[in-house]
Amino acid sequence: MVCLGNICRSPLAEGILKSKIDSNNVYVDSAGTGHWHIGKKPDPRSIEVAKKHQLDITDQRARQFSKQDFDDFDYIFVMDNSNKKDILSIARNDSDKEKIHLILNEIFPNENMDVPDPYYGGSEGFQNVYRMLDLSCDSIANRL
Repeated sequence: MVCLGNICRSPLAEGILKSKIDSNNVYVDSAGTGHWHIGKKPDPRSIEVAKKHQLDITDQRARQFSKQDFDDFDYIFVMDNSNKKDILSIARNDSDKEKIHLILNEIFPNENMDVPDPYYGGSEGFQNVYRMLDLSCDSIANRL
């Protein structure tokens, strides 16, 4: 799960998908394309909305996406087209590129929609993002 800073959308997506899969068979992680928040907890509003849905994401820490992630993961779900562009720019080959997917294409196939960045959108923005990611993660979990 990849977003810009790895403190809002991708930690929520990580927590949601983890709650829907068998962690003995599937490893889920998140990262950001930027380096600004490395080592920090998710945004308090992400933690709060996750908690409202009985998820605890307080153990997560932001990290930056790296080329190694192409080797470590079968699927890379990005939150928006800007993240996708950034990740594509460091892909080493077609195999890396084929792993990258816009997460909302799970529920809106081929529409290439962005998960809105809730950072400046107040608490309701985080709840809306949670709903989108929850539906997308249902689809991912069913496939896995």
